[in-house]
Amino acid sequence: MRKLLLMQSPLRIGWIGTGVMGNAMAGHLIAGGHSLLVHSRTRARADVLIERGAVWAENPAQAASGTDVVFSMVALPSDVESVHLGASGTLSAPVAPRLVVDMTSSSPSLARKIATIAGARGIPSLDAPVTGGDVGARNATLSIMVGGSEEAFQTALPLLHLMGKTVVRQGDAGYGQQAKLANQILIASTMLGVCEAMLYARASGLDPTRVLESVSAGAAGSWALSNLAPRILKGNFDPGFFIDHFVKDLGIAIDECRAIGIEPPGLIVAQKLYQMAQEADLGRHGTHALYQVYEAAKGAPSL
Repeated sequence: MRKLLLMQSPLRIGWIGTGVMGNAMAGHLIAGGHSLLVHSRTRARADVLIERGAVWAENPAQAASGTDVVFSMVALPSDVESVHLGASGTLSAPVAPRLVVDMTSSSPSLARKIATIAGARGIPSLDAPVTGGDVGARNATLSIMVGGSEEAFQTALPLLHLMGKTVVRQGDAGYGQQAKLANQILIASTMLGVCEAMLYARASGLDPTRVLESVSAGAAGSWALSNLAPRILKGNFDPGFFIDHFVKDLGIAIDECRAIGIEPPGLIVAQKLYQMAQEADLGRHGTHALYQVYEAAKGAPSL
């Protein structure tokens, strides 16, 4: 693998994926003074970035060609594989990118596969999934969990800090995704508690807003409670992170748990409840829309 040299700004960056979070994250790179080649499945979603100076690329290979770094922030592991390993993927670029960074929540095994194939072509890669939702993406306060070599990590670090407040290397390839799965396991059970507590507060005659004021400052406090419970109370179920994508993550997490001999009961229950949310046509809503499943069942969804 070729030695990575310290990159000098401004950089030529490729960005693939302009969804709820990707648009804001890419925007921080433009604000940091870097030039951007951008590609997404739907061109219209990249218009905001193009208006700010980004250049449209027809496919991932074009977005990656000759770049210092190419980032991806897409939906599913199948999208990640296509973006990087497909016929028009980043690793088939006419002029190879110096570094590949996938920020999608994906599978550890796919991250290792990309690292192996990229490494054989002399291209270092990082898996760098994030947590913090749409709010963190807009405010550049994401927590970013990174897998890959220390050298590649240090090279990408200034760019990652433009998008996130907490950036931690977890280990070699795949370990960023492993850390993200631990994060999703935590969120899964936490969201059950948030939904159940808000349902109880309303049903018992309490003022849920006052309850939030008290419990958010105590031992029960969490990011979900502070950021998503107020949305629940306002009936705002717009996505910071889609339920469909969360169900995908929970499935990967359960598979990984079982591969190492763990049978996590809270995670399994959460997966069933979130699948019920999908069946209720809530898949394109935010993860906190699970509350609507509880509300419809009067707090006792049948598992």
